Amino acid sequence: MRVVTTAQPLDVQPTPLALLLLGREADPKSERGVECPGDLPTPSDPDLVERARAAKAKLGDKVFVLGHHYQRDEVIEFADVTGDSFKLARDAAARPDAEYIVFCGVHFMAESADILTGDDQQVILPDLAAGCSMADMATAEQVAECWDVLTEAGIAEQVVPVSYMNSSADIKAFTGKHGGTICTSSNAKRALDWAFEQGEKVLFLPDQHLGRNTAVRDMGLTLDDCVVYNPHKPNGGLTAEELRAAKMILWRGHCSVHGRFSLESVNDVRARIPDVNVLVHPECKHEVVAAADYVGSTEYIIKALEAAPRGSKWAIGTELNLVRRLANRFAAEDKEVVFLDKTVCFCSTMNRIDLPHLVWTLESLAAGKVVNRIEVDKETESFAKLALERMLALP
Repeated sequence: MRVVTTAQPLDVQPTPLALLLLGREADPKSERGVECPGDLPTPSDPDLVERARAAKAKLGDKVFVLGHHYQRDEVIEFADVTGDSFKLARDAAARPDAEYIVFCGVHFMAESADILTGDDQQVILPDLAAGCSMADMATAEQVAECWDVLTEAGIAEQVVPVSYMNSSADIKAFTGKHGGTICTSSNAKRALDWAFEQGEKVLFLPDQHLGRNTAVRDMGLTLDDCVVYNPHKPNGGLTAEELRAAKMILWRGHCSVHGRFSLESVNDVRARIPDVNVLVHPECKHEVVAAADYVGSTEYIIKALEAAPRGSKWAIGTELNLVRRLANRFAAEDKEVVFLDKTVCFCSTMNRIDLPHLVWTLESLAAGKVVNRIEVDKETESFAKLALERMLALP
């Protein structure tokens, strides 16, 4: 065996991305913050529940805890309200007397809460590493470059941006600055109807599946009306002619959880469970949505199961924490609720908010120390709020 050695040490400098993944740096323009100063209680601490209760009681009305539906049960237990991202941001805005808003969700949700709450309120995210892979798939620089491509193709004046709530404050601000609106999975059709009244084309950010499913399934457009803009390819991988012919310009982004469900998953669950109802989130792929019995937002999924008859069977295509919670909740009503895919899949970034992080946050606040505050700069906030207000004004 020949061994090759070198007399000089290799001068290898880690890239910013490598440092980010190693947890040694933070990118303020990315959903993937990683720094979390301070000591967390150990996960095995048997007193965590009592410590959380004590800290929350000490804070009283000064703190308002929001829990997204995809959070762990151990975290949801301490939430004052639960809901989807936009509902929670509005709930926070409706509590102007709460000095601290603790958002148990992910980064873009806390940003939205900061945008909608008062200047005297402080929004806290228990773990800055709780980001969103979908939101990370569209950066401000990439979207600005895309707009340049649309301008060069001669169509920018015809394009109205519509950004999904699951986007960074920078993207929401871009949307507001360029005359667009925000949407949720519940009101995406209303947002697109409005957008097509303003212009001839829509740039839909950052989830291609929600945009495609809404356009084709709910609005009667065709798959040929849609093109996918890939920010990692020159000109988005599209010709000027393709852009001019398209009605929906879909950003190449997706949800890492909902994107894993497949047509095979649907066919398999139908073969295993006779008379099963397949209910999926519109962030799923188009072929999955087309094969499902019901399609709707997180709130829609919950309400559908609440209204379902006793003894009915349901395969749900959304995040596992919620599916498991629904299965436990409706078991007493003899409703069978299963995860659509055989492979268990939590939202990894949502799961970063755990009980140790929540206890650390509450105890720090109770001691007068504000940790992990999420603040959106005033200019970004102004344009992002404009886009959000356009959504709120939708008929």
